Amino acid sequence: MTTATLRSQRFKVLLAGVFSQLLCIGVARFAYTPLLPVMQQQSWIGDADGGWLAALNYAGYMLGALLAATVRSIHVKDTLYRLCLVLAVLTTAGMALTEHFWLWAGLRFLAGFSSSGAMLLASGLIMHWLIQHRQRVELGMHFAGLGLGIVLAAVAVEAMLALSMDWQAQWWGFSVLAVGLLVPAWRWLPRPSPIVPGVSGGQVAANPPTRTFMRWMLAAYFCAGYGYVISATFIVTIVEREPLLAGAGNWTFALVGLAAAPAVILWDLVARRIGYLGALILAMSLQVIGIVLPAMTTNLAAVLLSAVLYGGTFLGCVSLVLTMAGRLYPASPARLMGKMTLAYGSAQIIAPALTGMLAEVTGHYNVGLWLAGGFVALGALLLAWLRRVDQTAQRLDADAKAAVYAT
Repeated sequence: MTTATLRSQRFKVLLAGVFSQLLCIGVARFAYTPLLPVMQQQSWIGDADGGWLAALNYAGYMLGALLAATVRSIHVKDTLYRLCLVLAVLTTAGMALTEHFWLWAGLRFLAGFSSSGAMLLASGLIMHWLIQHRQRVELGMHFAGLGLGIVLAAVAVEAMLALSMDWQAQWWGFSVLAVGLLVPAWRWLPRPSPIVPGVSGGQVAANPPTRTFMRWMLAAYFCAGYGYVISATFIVTIVEREPLLAGAGNWTFALVGLAAAPAVILWDLVARRIGYLGALILAMSLQVIGIVLPAMTTNLAAVLLSAVLYGGTFLGCVSLVLTMAGRLYPASPARLMGKMTLAYGSAQIIAPALTGMLAEVTGHYNVGLWLAGGFVALGALLLAWLRRVDQTAQRLDADAKAAVYAT
């Protein structure tokens, strides 16, 4: 394979990851966020029901993430990845075929499962291909697809609203879009070939974390998951319910996606200056402001700033934790990510259900936003304490700063 051909193939493989994010995250998972207020206006669904459907979606994602963390065979992972692509299309179309709560619940659960295919399985398959072909292992472009998927969902709903399409027609519109995204996501990611001895280098010894690090990191990541899911699920509904902001919900959500697109690269650079824990604390501190701003004011500029702060930090938190897992267990980062996903994912199941019920009782989402902001602030404080007292945390920060001199 010539250098030009290899470069072209590398670009297509990375684009396959982007298209998988657009399909499984942008359509199957996040189309629900801008469509929720439309469905509430045009169907029977209330705040509590909307929260429970979101909770089941995140439960499906958590199941998929845990499965991705436990499967060892690269060929089984490839099969699961392609199953997730098909599920993303089918569950999107299924939302237009029924108004039964439990059928919707099952579809949202399976859609959540499919989103793990793009977020975790695709990233592992892409890394495998890059290593096999002696290419730099860079996933910034892949994870940028998540932010672009949010933009796609928001812009698509806005365009379909302009065409006076009802909620069912919009789900059908997303289904057509999903089929188009499936093709490159499937075709441009080659089936994995067996690992060639010596290509990936020698095994790097693990540096297991202390028990203190694991306990407090799990607690902090639970807090981060709680804060992330509230804005991810309800931000469009929250904005649209404010009379002064009506019509700005989808554009606010699109701004979240635009801010999220470069977040992985940005926070990697920040970590090189202040360490992984330092960057994670800063990201969570900024996220607190982003979460609570809509509860403090209905000023459009403040709400847009909230979208930028939230979008620019939530994916950074995930990528920083993924990087730390790779540092601690270079040969098998899934060993740590399974536990971390359980903490992050359990918060994503509890939070939207609780917030939906609170909104139904109070008539607004302010209590839920303050509660989410409080959880993220608590997580940042736990990390700040951990950074001061724990050797693993201090070693990780030193490793991040050392990367400046290694590049």
